[in-house]
Amino acid sequence: MQTIFLDGSSLTFDHVQAVAYGAAGSPSLALGKEAARRVERAAEAVQTLLRRGTVAYGITTGFGAFKDRIIPPEQVEQLQRNILVSHAVGVGAPFDIPTTRALMLIRANTLARGHSGVRLSTLELLLEMLNRGVHPVIPQKGSLGASGDLAPLAHMALPLIGEGWAEYQGEILPGAEAMRRAGLETVKLAAKEGLALTNGTAAMTALGVLQTLRAERYSQTADIAGCLSLEALNGTDLAFDARIHALRPYPRQQECAAYLRHLLEGSEFTREHSSLNVQDAYTLRCIPQVHGAVRDAVAYARWIFEIELNAVTDNPLIFVEEVQGEENITVLSGGNFHGEPLAIAMDYLAFAVAELGNISERRIMRLTDECSNTHVLPAFLTRAGGLNSGFMILQYTAAALATENKVLSHPASVDTIPTSANVEDHVSMGMTAALKLRDVLDNVERILAIELMSAAQGIDFRKQAIGAEKRLGRGTRGVYALLREQVPFIETDTMMAGYVEQVRQLVAQGKVVEAANQRSFRA
Repeated sequence: MQTIFLDGSSLTFDHVQAVAYGAAGSPSLALGKEAARRVERAAEAVQTLLRRGTVAYGITTGFGAFKDRIIPPEQVEQLQRNILVSHAVGVGAPFDIPTTRALMLIRANTLARGHSGVRLSTLELLLEMLNRGVHPVIPQKGSLGASGDLAPLAHMALPLIGEGWAEYQGEILPGAEAMRRAGLETVKLAAKEGLALTNGTAAMTALGVLQTLRAERYSQTADIAGCLSLEALNGTDLAFDARIHALRPYPRQQECAAYLRHLLEGSEFTREHSSLNVQDAYTLRCIPQVHGAVRDAVAYARWIFEIELNAVTDNPLIFVEEVQGEENITVLSGGNFHGEPLAIAMDYLAFAVAELGNISERRIMRLTDECSNTHVLPAFLTRAGGLNSGFMILQYTAAALATENKVLSHPASVDTIPTSANVEDHVSMGMTAALKLRDVLDNVERILAIELMSAAQGIDFRKQAIGAEKRLGRGTRGVYALLREQVPFIETDTMMAGYVEQVRQLVAQGKVVEAANQRSFRA
């Protein structure tokens, strides 16, 4: 089995995805040798500070508004336990296992940089929990996004000290019991360790990375659905001509147009360029402009989270430097735990992805409204309209989801509520942004599933009109075949919720994108 060696500087999206979704089959985790050396050096520095009686936030003082309360040496270890149990006040449903695993991995990678002061043994225990599949139960709500994700990270750390709850081999157990069954010894935290484990952006980052990966997948899925709809509606690919997009040279608009041309290459379902109907409605004609803008937001989110994956986000930070042959220890208090960059990126991504849902829902409307599609397709994609409602109510569902996304797109990052007696007087609401983003993506996943179903139904009607032997585009033909493996042509009214769920799973698992790109093309 592959081993990922954490060093605090080289964690990637691919690593997070492999560890999050691999569970028992994921790569094993270990610390790199240089990272282990740095961790040990910082932990020794903490002990040196204690021996010297140095006043350092969270090491020899209380937390938050208690920053000026000096803690006597004999109570320093109790202080670290207290931060976990007092901060573990999250509420709501727990994170799923992939998010929990990503969170643990990201927190461990931060600690591996060697500026946090945890002992090597404590960090290795956290990694071993991942290796053996001990997953803390972490409620989703309770983080303000500064000082980082305090409540979620406190719940993450509780099993390390034999507290809280954890999932192990499919069973929810008290933390101590889960650790015992996995053959792991719990620890008594040393100075700075409780603070280092709870102070940072790991929960926001975990959600952000996983949702950005989904957004990348759904952005491409939307391109595919749009092309299949264009073919069903007898549209033209004229608006995707490279010459048009060269005159407004947004890179990702151009990339999107190129991908659309690839998907439609060789299609016999598109309208001839010589047709008197020279242009389509915006939902077809402007796909590169709208979807390209969404690609910009996705790219921005990836840029933010690639940086955050390898950032040190706790406080205070410990710097051990050689000065004239002697070790110089500096403790600096700062604000790297503040989630504002992440919150803004996730808000931006949420309303960008919501636009994928908006334009997709309008294409569904055009597929189902015979007046809008100039009678290319029958009303509501059914032969016996009136007796059968066909796809009428599927468009209602898409409209409801698109409307919900408009509410969810209100930015969380413009809000703040001061906490800790006004010491923490501006917070990012990054976790709220992350949870909303996930909900928006859930809705878009379903809207795209409905568009794909509707487009496939429309393609079947087009086949009856122009001939079953006619070929779809290079990319869309594989997607149509995949859809027809799961969902038949709907001849008469039937329960379609199950079909929507089947197609949703194809979207979520990336199988639609795989089917479109199976001819060794990469967008």
